[in-house]
Amino acid sequence: MPSELSGRLAALVRWIDPGPGATHLVSDVSGWWRDPDVLARLGPALVAPFRAARPTVVISPAVTGYLLGPLAATALGVGFVPAHKPGDGRLPAGPLTWAQSPPDFRGRRVDLAVRDHGLERGDRVLVVDDWVATGAQVRALYEICAARGAEPVGTATVVLDCPPAVAAELRVRGLVDGADLSLRPGPRRRP
Repeated sequence: MPSELSGRLAALVRWIDPGPGATHLVSDVSGWWRDPDVLARLGPALVAPFRAARPTVVISPAVTGYLLGPLAATALGVGFVPAHKPGDGRLPAGPLTWAQSPPDFRGRRVDLAVRDHGLERGDRVLVVDDWVATGAQVRALYEICAARGAEPVGTATVVLDCPPAVAAELRVRGLVDGADLSLRPGPRRRP
């Protein structure tokens, strides 16, 4: 992974104070989408560590995953499967396979669903997301893969912010280390 892309990704993250009563800064990664060079390089950079595993499909959770997943899928020449969350108001019709994550960085359990026809038995699945802090959603997506008879080959993320043991267990590879984003003092949180 070119360190210059990692540096550019880190530089484009902004920390926002959400206002009175907030205890944390909130990340804003919209700069990634505005920079055409970064946008063009994200898909190939995310999939590079997983090419040898020969994924047959990419799956990503709503909402930022809907941007990154297709970039990664296009770089691999495979299809994309969105993972839906009931809270986003966009649940598709038809049969769905569901899983609930363990508590995430906010202590929430997130419900995720994938259309049954999206994952086939024997698929080799690359999970893609923007930020992995606890691995909670990754675990839920791996559970969905297992229920559909698909095999997760690993997870590609832009920001790797989880403990090394979690990253190793879930085969997570990132473009930027979360520690490199501590540009401002005090606690921070993902949006």
